[in-house]
Amino acid sequence: MSYADRFDNSYEARLKRQMKVLRWQKVHLDPVLLSSLGILAAIGCLILYSASNENIALIRLQVIHFFFAFVGLIIIAQVPPSRLEQASPWLFSGTVILLTGVLLVGHVSQGARRWLGIGALQIQPSEIMKVAMPMMLAWFLNQRKLPVSIPDFIICLFIITVPCVLIIKQPDLGTAILIFCSGLFVVLFSGINWKYIASLIGAALASSPLLWHHLHEYQKQRILTMLSPENDPLGSGYNIIQSKIAVGSGGFLGKGYLHGTQSHLAFLPTHTTDFIFAVSAEEFGFIGSILLLMLFLCVFARCLYISQQSQSTYTRLLAGSLSCTFILNVLINMAMVIGILPVVGVPLPLISYGGSSILTAFVYFGIIMSIHTHRKLWSS
Repeated sequence: MSYADRFDNSYEARLKRQMKVLRWQKVHLDPVLLSSLGILAAIGCLILYSASNENIALIRLQVIHFFFAFVGLIIIAQVPPSRLEQASPWLFSGTVILLTGVLLVGHVSQGARRWLGIGALQIQPSEIMKVAMPMMLAWFLNQRKLPVSIPDFIICLFIITVPCVLIIKQPDLGTAILIFCSGLFVVLFSGINWKYIASLIGAALASSPLLWHHLHEYQKQRILTMLSPENDPLGSGYNIIQSKIAVGSGGFLGKGYLHGTQSHLAFLPTHTTDFIFAVSAEEFGFIGSILLLMLFLCVFARCLYISQQSQSTYTRLLAGSLSCTFILNVLINMAMVIGILPVVGVPLPLISYGGSSILTAFVYFGIIMSIHTHRKLWSS
């Protein structure tokens, strides 16, 4: 084959790849990210099938959750980043109003006031705030000179603190931590001086005795239980002890799919939601847990790559924050299950049963796909 023929074949191959990319861009979806999410969703349904004692009805509901979340992802991905930026302050302000309404007239369930009824619709504004917070701070910092100055840093802390306080009062400490971190990630990606962060950490450590005093009794108990669950093995320490037994008994290769004893014999609590990672670790062992974590990290790496390729400060800050918030959610759940963090009720994204967490995650990825696929069509 001559050099000219090889060149023609190479050019034709490159042209085909470019045409394939353009076809995906027309529907504003990223095939790499989408396929990774599909694999995670399939694995999640398999683990949930075992965790629920082969409850096929629960799997049908989970598939319905994924279907509507995927529809939401497609819709969000069609929205240009410029429209998202325009909507950011309005979405944030509206969600703060909804959070205030939750405290005043919200629905109480299991001792917490987290839901707001609007007609026949029940919404959880704290889930909306997981998206609204990074959008608001990215919008705010996009209009400021970077890196962040001290006055702007103080304004950012105020924006972060107000909704977090409202959510803590529900009480929902786990969600408040995630939302606080999602805002902090935006500030970090803006190139803030690390002296400001060190000052914030120092202030948090100095005020920890005061913060401890304002925690609810059950929140204090969760922290004490994390430090020494054996002090109350049949009470507050029972959940985490059973979870650690499940994880440890999986060993290197696991007991095998559908052969986990902790969940199937009802020792493991909330094994379809918060502690579903313990079910996975027991059945698939250390190797399975590492592979699952690596898949999550692949999604995270792709999202960070999209953030790096962003064409504006707003999209770069927003995509970076959503990426880090997603992987932080994963790490908090895994750390909680193995006993190195207090139990804070944070589900494992795309694996735990539940519609709200799945929808929120897919909204994240819809925004990230919009940023990626509109990058040649829109810039600020």
